[in-house]
Amino acid sequence: MTFFGRHLVFLAVSGFLAIASNAQQAPPAQQPLADSSSSQQPETPEKKKDDQENDRQGKTSATSKDRLFYTLPNFLTLENASQVPPMTSGQKFKVVARSSFDYVQYPWYGFLAGISQAENSEPGYGQGAQGYGKRFGAAMADGTIENFMTSALLPSVLHQDPRFFQSGKGGFWHRTGYAVTRIVVTRSDSGTSQPNYSEIIGSALSAGISTYSYHPHADKTLRNTASVWGSQIGYDTITYVVKEFWPDIRRKIRKNKAAPASAGSD
Repeated sequence: MTFFGRHLVFLAVSGFLAIASNAQQAPPAQQPLADSSSSQQPETPEKKKDDQENDRQGKTSATSKDRLFYTLPNFLTLENASQVPPMTSGQKFKVVARSSFDYVQYPWYGFLAGISQAENSEPGYGQGAQGYGKRFGAAMADGTIENFMTSALLPSVLHQDPRFFQSGKGGFWHRTGYAVTRIVVTRSDSGTSQPNYSEIIGSALSAGISTYSYHPHADKTLRNTASVWGSQIGYDTITYVVKEFWPDIRRKIRKNKAAPASAGSD
């Protein structure tokens, strides 16, 4: 596993554990008998506001303006949107470009390059400013190529939908299972479920391109390519889980911020 995949997975797992902790702290609520298809979570002003905003987005836009933890681009995630129009190829490429070159990505890749520099990962890059620059460029290229392959190029060729549709229904493990399966199951542009060829094949192609082009000669092996591919699949899987539960975290943060304000007005 390369430094890039290893630290991405580590950071994503940290977020996942925080989410699991929040989910487990909530006491189980009795479910209403009138509507078994509704979410198990109680209706709150914060959730109602989010649902109304998501309904508007689902009707007027193929993507969202959301950010994971208010920073990382999350433009291909839709909440509570069961029926939305398919994306055109132009829309797929446009949103991936917007995500890949978002201002947050530059310090993110700089952080990853710094970790690699400290570990002397892939020694062929060397040290000093030149080594750091090479690592920064490689980290950014790895992420950008994978994004375009899995969310723009192959989805356009194979007519698959690159968006993640949040479930928001059921218990913690049910929702986690749903999110994990999205790595191998996706929607077609027509709305039917099918194998997620864009993710599996796209990750493999991007791993091969990065390994055999700009990475050090010593790392240009089939074994390293397979390791990079596995890292990308693992990271994307955990990211889907984080995306599934992020709306719950966001509502909790908003509720906690609103509570002191309400107490101060009494």
